[in-house]
Amino acid sequence: MQHPVGLSIVVPVYRGAATVGRLVEALSALQPAGGIEIVLVNDGSPDDSGDVCRALAASASVPLTYLEHARNFGEHNAVMTGLRHARGAYVITMDDDLQNPPEEVLRIYDHARLGGWDVVYTRYAKKEHEGWRNLGSRFANKVADWLLDKPRGLYLSSFRCMSAMVVAEVTKYRGPYPYVDGLIMQVTQRIASIEVAHYPRAEGRSNYTLKRLALLWLNLATNFSVVPLRIAVFAGAAMGVLGLLAALGVTLEAIFWGTPSGWASTLVVYLLLAGVQFMILGVMGEYVGRAFLSANGKPQGVVREMIAARDSERVS
Repeated sequence: MQHPVGLSIVVPVYRGAATVGRLVEALSALQPAGGIEIVLVNDGSPDDSGDVCRALAASASVPLTYLEHARNFGEHNAVMTGLRHARGAYVITMDDDLQNPPEEVLRIYDHARLGGWDVVYTRYAKKEHEGWRNLGSRFANKVADWLLDKPRGLYLSSFRCMSAMVVAEVTKYRGPYPYVDGLIMQVTQRIASIEVAHYPRAEGRSNYTLKRLALLWLNLATNFSVVPLRIAVFAGAAMGVLGLLAALGVTLEAIFWGTPSGWASTLVVYLLLAGVQFMILGVMGEYVGRAFLSANGKPQGVVREMIAARDSERVS
């Protein structure tokens, strides 16, 4: 299949008014094999990112598509919207904060294209995030090792390159809770990794909070794995065994030492069992709730505005 360009760059934009212009300028200077296009997705940003992106769409020297979500849906939802409008033989996703160096784009693209890889992830010798954010990323990757069918130790980065085949399969998912890496792992295992530089944030602070990271982990756990349900089953079985052992202990105490003692121990066991039961109900409720919202058509993303790319060559 012929593609209009060799490489598409998808950039979700949120509070990126101060940096997205510099990013587009740097990307526009690249000359990848087959040409380049840029897709900006404004994910309901509360600053003037929309005005900046519209100006870039009008003046960019390369084809640039601008999409604006009607509200904030989340980074992975914005990436999915961008992927659906990307036309490249390969697509790179990257952040708008200049922590992903634009000069590394060609190296990632060539590594995927010349190596025949479906997906190339980036990894960093040193991450220039805050300490808690680095800890959260490591935790998320450990959880992904456990829950996803992915190569052990592969670092899942938002700075990644995908072939058009992978993009086509990933974007078939229409549910309201996408996790791009989980979708990728369901499509292919022809995955490589390459080390790139990572820069300090050029402006402002990270848009990720502990709440956003927790919701991301929840998407990973409940949308692409049944492991939490299996844990709930094992927890229930373990509590059942513990209950039998406790009953045996009480029976033996009654036989050999008279009246069983221990209101405190009874209360502890009761609270333990109640806690596990509520945990199991919570896990099941999360699955049922997400299935309910998906069945009722909760949108993955709503595009309020689109400015299509001009299909001309570079503007001189």
